[in-house]
Amino acid sequence: MKKVISFAMILSLIFAFAGCGNKADEKTVTSQSAQNEAVESNSDTEQAKEETPSANKSIVIYFSRAGEQYGVGVIDKGNTAIIAEMIAESTGSDIFEIEPTDNRYDLSYNDLTDYAKKEQNENARPEYKGSVDLSAYDTVYLGYPIWWGDLPMIVYTFLENNDFSGKTVYGFCTHAGSGSAGTGAKLANTLSGSYVNTDILAIAGTTAQNEQSSAKQSVEEWLSEIG
Repeated sequence: MKKVISFAMILSLIFAFAGCGNKADEKTVTSQSAQNEAVESNSDTEQAKEETPSANKSIVIYFSRAGEQYGVGVIDKGNTAIIAEMIAESTGSDIFEIEPTDNRYDLSYNDLTDYAKKEQNENARPEYKGSVDLSAYDTVYLGYPIWWGDLPMIVYTFLENNDFSGKTVYGFCTHAGSGSAGTGAKLANTLSGSYVNTDILAIAGTTAQNEQSSAKQSVEEWLSEIG
């Protein structure tokens, strides 16, 4: 009887140790599963960080017009568009063109000057196509031609329709001899909730079209000055 009891006890001990081993294995699997979940969670976090837009993003926003122009004849790409693309390339900025919803500016040069003056006298706000979310950007490069010593009225439409609060705005323009025509101060007055650098880059339309290496140099020098 003693031998039977001893044998039974031995069997009992063997099963007990086996059970402990299984429990240990179960804990190991659970722990490994938790580690796997943690790794996946960290991986998702890192991916989310990578997908987050980088700070200090910039965008070039401009209005330009092709067709018949003073001093350069009929052109396929507007003077301001050329400078806008140079700035976007040099700064790695996104780019958005302000385009009218109709063909109101598809006129001869003389007819356009009359029409632009009429819009200015009426303080018109022409509509434009599309939209852009400025919340993703800290810096805006704003380009326009000088029409009757001012920004074209369609540019004012864009400025009033969008929130520039807290942004840094750098203006650039093309002209036929007037320079920036004091538009830096007009921008600062219109965009009172943002920082406007009133040192406007002004490039003659003839230079933008016919002397692009010189125009490019002016762009690079200006970008260097404004940092």
